Amino acid sequence: MSDRAPRSYDCEVIVIGAGPYGLAVAAHLMENKVATQVFGDPMSFWTRHMPKGMKLNSPWNATHIADPHGALSLDAYMSRHGMLRREPVKLETFIDYGVWFQGCAVPDIDRRMVERVESCGDGFRVVTVDGEAVFSDRVVVAAGLAHQQCRPVAFDGLPASLASHSSEHDDLGIFRGQRVAVVGRGQSACESAVLLHEAGAEVEIICRGDIRWLGSGGPPRNAVFGWLSERLASPSGVGPFPLDGLAKMPAAAGVMPAGIRAWFNAKCLRPGAAGWLWPRFEGVRVRAGERIHGAVAAGERIALTLDRGSAVFDHVLLGTGYRIDIVKLGILAPDLVRRVARHDGAPGLAAGFESSVPGLHFVGASAVASYGPLTRFLAGTAFTARELTEAVLERDGHAAPERRKRVPDVPRAIAAMPRS
Repeated sequence: MSDRAPRSYDCEVIVIGAGPYGLAVAAHLMENKVATQVFGDPMSFWTRHMPKGMKLNSPWNATHIADPHGALSLDAYMSRHGMLRREPVKLETFIDYGVWFQGCAVPDIDRRMVERVESCGDGFRVVTVDGEAVFSDRVVVAAGLAHQQCRPVAFDGLPASLASHSSEHDDLGIFRGQRVAVVGRGQSACESAVLLHEAGAEVEIICRGDIRWLGSGGPPRNAVFGWLSERLASPSGVGPFPLDGLAKMPAAAGVMPAGIRAWFNAKCLRPGAAGWLWPRFEGVRVRAGERIHGAVAAGERIALTLDRGSAVFDHVLLGTGYRIDIVKLGILAPDLVRRVARHDGAPGLAAGFESSVPGLHFVGASAVASYGPLTRFLAGTAFTARELTEAVLERDGHAAPERRKRVPDVPRAIAAMPRS
């Protein structure tokens, strides 16, 4: 007999997160008549944790959110709203596209945040912030990069007024007139530096090595090398040639020995900046080859100890990326976390993105350690949604009709959406 308490309502799958991965997974599950409930504010991480003026680094053809019929591509959105294709895609355009996708494919979203996920009998008990308990057979965690910021040890204990992660800001204009150090040499660090400079801040990038410029538009280089680089660039924007061929096949990455996959991920996810940023880099000072040995408050400013001396800034912005640790999500009950097999914080996932806890799945950035680099990017939504849905259908069979939620009529939903 199940130990479930009286329930508010049931569904087969609860998806936690309404970003690109959560929406893609939900759209595929609902198309296959799997009773699915999504919790989360659509595209909220993109809206609240990425700065205004940002542009997407992914190529146009790798910037679609996957739906079962390919009817809700970025091209379809642009055509529907009478917009012209422009690359790179503006952050604001992509957020609007994501909200449009949600309205068409997954209209029935519960915008409440999830506070806790617990094991409950043969399923899961999901508790929302207002205390309501919802029960499901499966849970898909699609929380993206929320709470996964990587903060160097040197900055431990310093207040956010002196040192903050790039994901903590949606408007870098607040630093106008200040002297700001940006730590890092990837896309986030370099684009943040450009946006800070354009907002009127005095900016220096501090990084351990030279900035690696990707694609066309970067600094001058050997003509033959530049020609080859452009033609050998990955269509998905993930991984260098020739690893990009494998990077676009998560199934192949999934069967690699763990050590080889870790090497493969590291090679494909090396920090680099899009070449189209280079023309806007004038005025940004780069301190390459510098390591930070210490950071201390100096009154209302922050002093950094570097390899070649020290420097004082009004603020340090950490463009230091992310490191997956599912404990930091803060929603999994302790006993549930203990049952999830992990390596360096990331869950070990089997077929269908299922963890060692039956019925508990992780998608998006949390799947990179098991399925390779593509699952960190928009280009991975198609494989992820398809594989997870097929696994659910194969293992659970067909649900009783009374437990199914209504599946949206996507073509009719598109027709009902207002035009700009």
